[in-house]
Amino acid sequence: MLEPWRDDQPIYRQLHERILGLILKGAIKEGEAIPSVRQVASDYQINHLTVAKAYQELVDQGLVEKRRGLGMFVLPGAREQVAASERNKFLTQELPQLLARARQLGINEDELIEKISHMLKENP
Repeated sequence: MLEPWRDDQPIYRQLHERILGLILKGAIKEGEAIPSVRQVASDYQINHLTVAKAYQELVDQGLVEKRRGLGMFVLPGAREQVAASERNKFLTQELPQLLARARQLGINEDELIEKISHMLKENP
């Protein structure tokens, strides 16, 4: 079953994020074709222009390239580029939000570090 779209951001952004996730996980490898605009539009029941906009962002970021008559392919180095970008996003946006929430809830540094260490040992 396909994950439903959220209302907090445009569908093309969510699709863009999903493709980044697939590249990061290795589900779509470097050198492989990504699904066609028509296929994605059909699978997700969304407008093909929405898919094209998400794909254009991937092209603009240098993660995929258009090959005339063949489709779009993930470029070499794309996975590492996505990983670096996501690491930066986590460290500059998500982690500060997590720490602010922990402070708000009165979770001290030792408790937070202990819990994170425990979770990392359980799920390496």
